[in-house]
Amino acid sequence: MTVGLKSESLIKFMFNKHKLNMKNRIILIVTFFYIFGPCGFTQNQEDIQTLSIFSEYVKSKNYDSAYTPWMELRQRNPRFNKAIFVYGERILKYKIKKSVGDEKVIFINDMLALWEERAQHFSSLTPNGAYMAKACQLRYDNRKVLGLDKIQLHSAFSDAYNSDPKTFTNPKSLYTYFSLVVDMYDAGNIPAQELFNMYDIIFEKVESEVKNYTEKRNSFLNNEGESKELSRSDASKLKSYNSYLKAYDQISSSIDAKLGSRANCENLIPLYIRDFESFKGDGLWLQRAMNRMYAKGCNDNPLFVKIVEQKNNLEPSADTSFYLAILKEKAGLSNEALGFYKQAIDLETNDFARAKILFKIATNFKNKGRFTQARNYYQKALKFNPSMGRAYLAISAMYAQSANNCGEDNFSKRAVYWLAAKEAAKAGQVDSNMKKNAAKSIANYQAKAPQKSEIFSSGREGETINITCWIQRTVIVPSL
Repeated sequence: MTVGLKSESLIKFMFNKHKLNMKNRIILIVTFFYIFGPCGFTQNQEDIQTLSIFSEYVKSKNYDSAYTPWMELRQRNPRFNKAIFVYGERILKYKIKKSVGDEKVIFINDMLALWEERAQHFSSLTPNGAYMAKACQLRYDNRKVLGLDKIQLHSAFSDAYNSDPKTFTNPKSLYTYFSLVVDMYDAGNIPAQELFNMYDIIFEKVESEVKNYTEKRNSFLNNEGESKELSRSDASKLKSYNSYLKAYDQISSSIDAKLGSRANCENLIPLYIRDFESFKGDGLWLQRAMNRMYAKGCNDNPLFVKIVEQKNNLEPSADTSFYLAILKEKAGLSNEALGFYKQAIDLETNDFARAKILFKIATNFKNKGRFTQARNYYQKALKFNPSMGRAYLAISAMYAQSANNCGEDNFSKRAVYWLAAKEAAKAGQVDSNMKKNAAKSIANYQAKAPQKSEIFSSGREGETINITCWIQRTVIVPSL
């Protein structure tokens, strides 16, 4: 019966059936290959045996015991199985962590060598940018013991990114790279324009990855933004997507914080005034300039108008239409502004990007106190990006802000907070990374809503309350 089974499957079956400890597992592996090897296997049995032995050690996190058999197979037959490099990375990571001084340097250099070997033997499974980023990050994290300065590290990161920007996507490495760019600028080694260019490049890279993982996450949601019933495999994928999105959200904030006041209006405007004539035919330069000025609150400057209009004449886009709408609103031309808002939506064809535009439009209305329009655009944004939890939080905040104006008596006014809490809960449901913020908002709103004693004394348990004013929603008084 054993001949027809794959070795790995049979061994797993025997391990599971008998729940063997490590010593007995190794004995079983050796015995198994001694008895059955000649009958059922075409691959090199010594390699199979060695692979199985160090794999079991790695799975049990006994990296010291795994090291010797792993090195034997790595040196003897590195092309035998990808596990040599996958498990080898875990082994060397442990060795680096536990060692100091010259020994640490030896293991660091061996990790770098391991990744080069992986690229040599499994090139299709070793994206150049991704692994060069890992190599740069390893050097950066151990820069003191390796004796590397920031100039050397910046040069290494630049070479790695430029070699393969498509797969240079690790959140931590992107932040480290930008942090080094800022350090180079502060030291006077690079000009301001290069600093701002790198900010835009890395910001756009982060945005691209956020789009990628958001679209993947949205594939697991139904039309109402609720999670579909997921298999174990899909649940694991969804967890991974959320993890990446959380990491990119964190580094996005960190990158902005690192840039800080270096990109304030006082620095940006003279630079853009100086360069405008040279770059007024460059759509990318105009795009980045107007985005940066808007993000930093420089849109009151006449230069912003000049750049937006030039970009619109050269390459009309959703962004230029949005900015023109803002300018028209500022001039008191509401109807023209609405026309440009509609144009911005129509010009954008990608769902993720369209949701971003709609969210920006909604937030602009929210900041002006025009809550009906704001909610309308937030809801439109959610149709294109159902996992946009921040849209639900924005709507819930508007409800809470309006509580005192939307009810006939104190009880019904405070009932609005139940509605706000319900909307906030949706944020955590569609985006697990927002559960903490959502829970905080919910607790805050529920504390302001009528409490159990008030519900009891009012006799309104289970009553449907019509919320008036702009909200125009109903809420059911909770049961006791």
